[in-house]
Amino acid sequence: MKKVLPFVILILIFRSCYWDNEETLYPALGECDTTDVSYIGDIVPILSGNCYSCHSNLNAPSFGSGIRLEDHQDVVSLEERIAGSINHEAGYVPMPRGSSKLDPCSILKFEAWVADGSPDN
Repeated sequence: MKKVLPFVILILIFRSCYWDNEETLYPALGECDTTDVSYIGDIVPILSGNCYSCHSNLNAPSFGSGIRLEDHQDVVSLEERIAGSINHEAGYVPMPRGSSKLDPCSILKFEAWVADGSPDN
């Protein structure tokens, strides 16, 4: 039994090792589709999930420094400030406040929507 035990331990040690590549362990979440970005389908969900807790029409006076982002026209009038804030650029207040940057796809979608003329679609 004493001669077998070291071999069993070695087998268990080597068997527990797992070798794989990064792509297999951490698959990409998919490509970020920035074609045909729409206000209702893409931008509103980003704002709703990240901004409305402070910048809705109801909460903006109390929590959002009066900045409202719930209406298309409000977002269009502030799009440069929004872009600077969500990209955490110098000279802009980083948003969401107290959190890390939005995910790269959300930022790319916002920028694509602005580059497309910020349509109300």
